[in-house]
Amino acid sequence: MSQAIIPILGAGESGIGAARLALRHGLSPWVSDRGTIDSDRIKELNSLNIAFESGQHDASRILEAGKTNGFVIKSPGIPEHIALIQTLREAGVEIISEIEFAARHARNSSEQIVAITGANGKTTTTALVAGILKDAGHEVACVGNIGTSWARDLADRQQPADYQVVEVSSFQLDGTVSFRPDIAILLNITADHLDRYNNNIEDYADSKWRITTQQTEEDVLILNADDTLSMERWKRNKGTGTRARVVAISVNQSPQALKNALENEGLAPWGWAGVITDANPQNESFTVYIPTQNPFTMTIQELALQGKHNLYNSMAASVATRVLELRSEGIRESLSQFDAIEHRMEFVQEINNIKFVNDSKATNVNSAWFALESIEGPVIWIAGGVDKGNDYSSLLHLVTSKVNHLICLGKNNQTLLETFGDRVDSTSEVATARDAVQAAYDLGMPGCTVLLSPACASFDLFGSYEERGRAFKAAVRSL
Repeated sequence: MSQAIIPILGAGESGIGAARLALRHGLSPWVSDRGTIDSDRIKELNSLNIAFESGQHDASRILEAGKTNGFVIKSPGIPEHIALIQTLREAGVEIISEIEFAARHARNSSEQIVAITGANGKTTTTALVAGILKDAGHEVACVGNIGTSWARDLADRQQPADYQVVEVSSFQLDGTVSFRPDIAILLNITADHLDRYNNNIEDYADSKWRITTQQTEEDVLILNADDTLSMERWKRNKGTGTRARVVAISVNQSPQALKNALENEGLAPWGWAGVITDANPQNESFTVYIPTQNPFTMTIQELALQGKHNLYNSMAASVATRVLELRSEGIRESLSQFDAIEHRMEFVQEINNIKFVNDSKATNVNSAWFALESIEGPVIWIAGGVDKGNDYSSLLHLVTSKVNHLICLGKNNQTLLETFGDRVDSTSEVATARDAVQAAYDLGMPGCTVLLSPACASFDLFGSYEERGRAFKAAVRSL
């Protein structure tokens, strides 16, 4: 009797990873991609004798296979609204993500799972958690949206990791059913990718909240108490929106003030972390309180990653690793020596006292807000790209107070120019990273920062935000 086929939609990293994992468990994966499959991916599929199709979705075959085995694996880049997905759902076929498929197999081991999501900061926080664990001598799988798919890692790993640290996007969470991290970190919920959620922020927030829906009282949810939408989800029914033990973090309140504020709203945090201010900024610190653990305190000045946005990331990582009972001294050392993530507030070079910072990963308004907020001194802002219906109003105050010049790097810059044109000394439009950097350098004065923080996706002029960031760095180094 022939084995049931497992249809996998999409031949990107998630799809290929899922196919490898299916193969390892004795299943028969079949990969279908409506677009052109990359030549390297084709070589990989052929080397493993994995069947595939390119340039189309054979809807009848996918539907038949889905009905037979009960589910189809969908890559995160495939929208929910396409006809094939609707047909599968109407037929009662379960559609799961690669994350869900991986989770079903990961739970066969004793490895603990730490999952991180959020509109902003999730890649940095994922790297921080993984880095702290690795520095402590643990075998760590750092997977998911950060690079290597979780399914690929599970398929290829010979020895189990001690910890699986998984970055998950909203698209990946949409296809989860039983995914249950031991520790979940929800950094923030802000308007991003709303085109995939019918421009409904509530639908997007529901997607992010899926990271905790399967958690139990044995698990921990680390939540940003300064994030309105995250808190709204927790406050519903006085905290029964999750069964997990919640550790709330805030950079705007002291630990005790945060605890009191939450309890006054009828919430019962299991742990909390806040910032202790001081007349001398160099003495400001944050402290983490978790039951059965001694408080963890670290001065903000010690952190390798500076800026308010990175303070959230470092606090969340310290909470997660304290929950896992790592030594305070080790956490402190790791956080003080961490190397910045490429394309995320990455210092590139200083030329004639003009700093150049690459924040190409800032593909939404909220990311750009954090970048602008963290920069000291006058800014020359390089922004633009594919505008996903952005509302730039939250940036008005920061741009007015900090930005001297706006350089638009994109094909359609009308909204940016209309919003900020009368709030800066000058605006200009360019079509290449080299022209943007040269224009910024010509405008620059000693003490200013040239910040690439686009607030938009990259796909009008570049293949990815990584390509955009690399082009920016190359242009800076060629000055």
